[in-house]
Formats: sequence, structure tokens, C-alpha cells
Amino acid sequence: MTRTLAILLAAATLGGCSTLPGDGPAARNIDVAAPGAGVAGGYAVVDLDYLTAQRIKTAAAMTLSSLAGAASEAPVDIITVGDTLAVSIFEPGGALFGARSVSGAAQSGGTSLPPVVVDRSGVASIPFAGPVRVAGLTGPQAAEAIRRALIGKVGAPQVLVSIAASPSNAVTVLGEVRSPGRAALVANADRILDVIAAAGGTARAVEDVEVTIQRDGRTFTAPLSSVTTAFDENIRLARGDQVNLVYRPRRYATFGALGRVSQIDMGTGPLSLTSALSRAGGLDTNSADARAVLIFRFERPEVARALGLQQAGTDQGVPVIYRVDLTDPAGFFTANNFPVQADDILYVPRAGAAEARKFFDFIQSITRVIYDVSVTSALTVN
Repeated sequence: MTRTLAILLAAATLGGCSTLPGDGPAARNIDVAAPGAGVAGGYAVVDLDYLTAQRIKTAAAMTLSSLAGAASEAPVDIITVGDTLAVSIFEPGGALFGARSVSGAAQSGGTSLPPVVVDRSGVASIPFAGPVRVAGLTGPQAAEAIRRALIGKVGAPQVLVSIAASPSNAVTVLGEVRSPGRAALVANADRILDVIAAAGGTARAVEDVEVTIQRDGRTFTAPLSSVTTAFDENIRLARGDQVNLVYRPRRYATFGALGRVSQIDMGTGPLSLTSALSRAGGLDTNSADARAVLIFRFERPEVARALGLQQAGTDQGVPVIYRVDLTDPAGFFTANNFPVQADDILYVPRAGAAEARKFFDFIQSITRVIYDVSVTSALTVN
């Protein structure tokens, strides 16, 4: 038995370094395992310095999704079936609509008609003018059509028409807003931020909310932060659009020799690498290899080109591992200038000394087992 246990101990000693469980690759394996440029599914390794971090930070802060394709040029002040019109008619003599006399002088008469609803044929019924087709016209155009219909019946009539209510000229706002429902579109409030404000806005951070517009079987998506900062994303909407605000919190993941291994919310505003490491509890001072703090990311193709990378991209972007040395004082300035993005993976490998300590702890546990087995065997024999 002693000989067998010695053989097992020797095997454990020889193979322990490669068989001990780990929580990720060692720092030396990152370069060794990196494939050449153009290899599908491979990755590029970028050593960060301050200038490289600044180049990444100042690259166009854009997203692959956009609402620009949903911009509508259709007017929102067109009369449609079911609209309610406010119609006022004025005439110099006031013969039909009620003349008034002040100090014996005849004054122009005028009246505001009861609300006029456009019927299903697109016609509005006006006293003395009869049915007048108004669907597809603006308020001034409808006023002119009614004025022409009154000629010969009213002396020199003047007509004013406005849209009092338009049930079809609206969009539906759902999701992360305080007052979901329908929001009316008017000529001076037909952009997406107008209808979100009309729905009470959102209580979530704009960075964690995604805006989706559905129209005619098509879907357009962009972060609300883009809509609030980029004019081209604050598009004009079309009647019948469905606007949905979806809560998608930005998170990054942490692994390795850190104080906290989990998914962590990024919160509001930009987040630097130093802040992200602080939220994760910092590096484990007993085991972390501070020379190789790693950030795994699918980078945008335009950023990869700006860095001179030739790595083949994927549907998610270009796989890149950024590496920064925090044993160098300059590394802290670099980390403070490097922006962490949603879905980044922060990984800190264990130092060689920590791996050696783990190995010797393993050997000690094996020898302790051998000792216990030997003692047990001796007691059994005796």
C-alpha cells in the first residue's frame, strides 16, 4: 500500500500543475493561444496605454442600431375619417348666423358650430353648405372648401377650421413609461421625445432603456440615450406607430482574482475600468496577477480598424482582449481613461506564486491523506 501511495503522490506531483482546477486562463496563455489574424472565431490582443485608451474613448460613440430609418415625413395635421372639427363661420351682414347691432350699426355675425365629425365617406355636414368633403385636407384647406360651398348663400363668408380631436392621428406608447397609452400627434409635437414626454417619461436611466418602433411589420430599435443625445435619432413619428420602451440594464461580468465574481450593473453615465474594478471589490491582493488585467469584448468594426486590427469579425463584432498592467503607475491613468461597455468581461488571472501556493496546498492535502491512510493501516494491522 505504501508503494502504491508513493506512486500516486509522484503522479500528482508531476501532473499537478496541469490538472489542478482553475478559474480561467493564466496570463501567459493569452498570447500563446491567440490565433493569427483572419482566423474565424479567434481574437486579437491589444496592450493598452493611455493613447490607445484615448483613441478607443474618442471613437464615434455610436450603436449598431438606429431609428433613423423610421423617420416619417407624412404630415400629421391632415383631416381623416372620425376626426372632430371645430368650425367657426363669420359673415359681414350676419343674416344667417346672427347679426348683432351696437348703437344702431350692423356688425358682422359669426358663430361657432357644434363639433362636426367627419363621417366614414370623408364628408363634414355644414349648415347651409351641405356635405363638404374634407378628408385629406388640412384645416385651412377645409375652411376654404366650406367657404366655397357657402358662396351664394352667405355674403362674403369667412371660415375657420381646426382639428379638435383626431383619434387616428396618434401613436401607442408602452413599456417603461409612467403613463402608457395613446399619445396624439400634432404639428409641433410629433417627434419620439414628444410622445415619451406626453406619456410621463421613464423612471429608468436612459442608458438602460431601449426604444422600439413597430410600423407596417417592420421594427426599428435604438438606445434611449442615443435618442436624447443625437438629433437624427429623435425622429418624427407616423400615425399608428407603436412605441415600446424596454428595460435592458447594462451589465458587465467579472471573473478571476477579484473581490467579487458576478454580473454588475453599470449604472448611469459612462463607467471607467478603474470604477468597474472598484465595484467588483478590487483585485485580490493575495492572488491577482496585476500585470495582466484583461477585458474581453466584441469590438465595433470601425474601432477595430482605428486600432489597426486585422482580426476577422463575427456577427457580434471583432473579438478583442484588452490588457493593462496595473503594476505600472501609468496603468492606472490608462484604466481611468478606458471606458467599460455593456457585456464586457473583466478577468484577472492568478499570479504564478498563487498557482504555486495552490499546488503546494494540493500536495499537502495528498500527503496528509497518505499519512492518514498509513496510520489507519498500521492501527488496523496492530
